[in-house]
Amino acid sequence: MNKPLSQLISLENKVAIVTGGAVGIGQGIAERLHEAGAKIVIADMNQQNADSEASKLNNLRADSALSVVTDVSSKTDIDNLLSKTLEKFGKIDILVNNAGIFPSQPLSVMEEADFMKVIDVNLRGVFLTTKAVSKQMITQGNGGRIINVTSIDALHPSMVGLAHYDSSKHGVWGFTKNVAIELAENKIWVNAIAPGGISTPGVATMQDPSKLPPGIDMKAITDAFLAKIPMHRMGEPDEIGKVALFLASDLSSYMTGSQIVVDGGALLG
Repeated sequence: MNKPLSQLISLENKVAIVTGGAVGIGQGIAERLHEAGAKIVIADMNQQNADSEASKLNNLRADSALSVVTDVSSKTDIDNLLSKTLEKFGKIDILVNNAGIFPSQPLSVMEEADFMKVIDVNLRGVFLTTKAVSKQMITQGNGGRIINVTSIDALHPSMVGLAHYDSSKHGVWGFTKNVAIELAENKIWVNAIAPGGISTPGVATMQDPSKLPPGIDMKAITDAFLAKIPMHRMGEPDEIGKVALFLASDLSSYMTGSQIVVDGGALLG
């Protein structure tokens, strides 16, 4: 017998880690998974923001959220994240690899250290968290869900200045597909979400003229990007959160190795 919708979408008794979960897209994802009944671990570099978001969720449902200050590019921090999660909640059912950085730098001024920093956070971080969490999921023996937040830049470049970012996101998409094959026998489904332009604090910072390299007209770039979107607007973090809930729940029970584009139609241009 098919499950009723209320059971399909429920994450009751599930434990979810959301990296970069304190603000922006990560916050949108964390709040939707929490609403569906999951216990949430906010893994974020910013302790104040992480504590604030965890407190907000705990006020909605007691003892349902934990904040752990985490640099996803650090294996030591990832080990600590798993330890704190298991100490508090005893298991991990869902991992959302959302943490990422996207400083705008043309190739002409980009240094090797700049390139590698983005790769370390956006790609190496996904490797470290996925390796550690999937091992725990296999030990538990109950399967799991891993959701990687890529970007439409994993499919097509959006603007000059993101060569390092685009490289990292192409890598995450390739990693997602390969790991989906490997982990399927353990009933761990691995999928990706490719957001387009989403209104977040990080995007606002990237668009701040005072923080841009010389020669970058971000307003012109942003206007040109918006002109390509058939919906004529940026997306909201919750619009990614709703797709993450779909992938984390039994609504997506026959999906692995897939990438869902959520871009208001931007790639149609």
